[in-house]
Amino acid sequence: MILKMLRALLTAGIFLSSAVFVGAQSSPQKVVDTEHSFAQMAADKNTRDAFLAYMADTAVVFTPDRTDAKPYWTARASNSSVLSWAPNFADISSNGAIGYTTGNWEWRENRTGAAASAFGDFITVWLKQTGGDYKWVIDIGVTHDKPAAYSTEWKTAAPTASKAEPTSEFATAFYQLAAAKGAAGAYDTYADENIRSYREGKLPILGKKAALAELKSDKADLTFAKRSSVLAAGDLGYILNTYTKIKGGKEVEKGNYLQIWKFHGGKWHIVLDIFKPVPA
Repeated sequence: MILKMLRALLTAGIFLSSAVFVGAQSSPQKVVDTEHSFAQMAADKNTRDAFLAYMADTAVVFTPDRTDAKPYWTARASNSSVLSWAPNFADISSNGAIGYTTGNWEWRENRTGAAASAFGDFITVWLKQTGGDYKWVIDIGVTHDKPAAYSTEWKTAAPTASKAEPTSEFATAFYQLAAAKGAAGAYDTYADENIRSYREGKLPILGKKAALAELKSDKADLTFAKRSSVLAAGDLGYILNTYTKIKGGKEVEKGNYLQIWKFHGGKWHIVLDIFKPVPA
């Protein structure tokens, strides 16, 4: 029943689900294993076929603007380049319906010993299917300079055990506060102490203090579209929307953003965000 509800929500313009009781905590191991299998297929076969094999029909990708994933990857020709990636952090809703993985990636021009020449971090959102497997519904990420090391180690958040509030409330409350106090004020209230933030050209920004400093240093007013996609299952959910940056009364940037939220300690928290600009 949960899966049918989630599929229906994914095809709508605004996704809102009712509260789901949080029972026994699910393990993120299965989404991590799925991410590893996904990456292994890309290494063994090719990136195009791997993305098609592991995506849901409703999946979206950012290239850099939001694009329906299935026609995008179907139209791409397979080639000899190699995209390698590994999750470094993962989490899943207590009912196992939705999860996410994030980690490092690197790209090589060919499979004949070429050194990696592009680097970045990815975020994958996974949705549980009828048969119990997971398919990805969102693929988004950033590029940045070569990191100190490529890591295959991963960790997860501490388990939660509480009853979630109505799942639409975190989106409504965030937008209301952002309108009243600005994005930094809303993040000061809702950002988790261990938030992971991603910005194009930068290594992952870890922790609330660093995330707030990043928002404030930009010295821009952030506005958000009134229509957004929201999906939640139990104690995990996300907002997917567009944003505009304004400085001195002028629009200087537009793009897409993803926030992942988690309910713990009696409150919804932003545990991950990414702002991905779309060049004019």
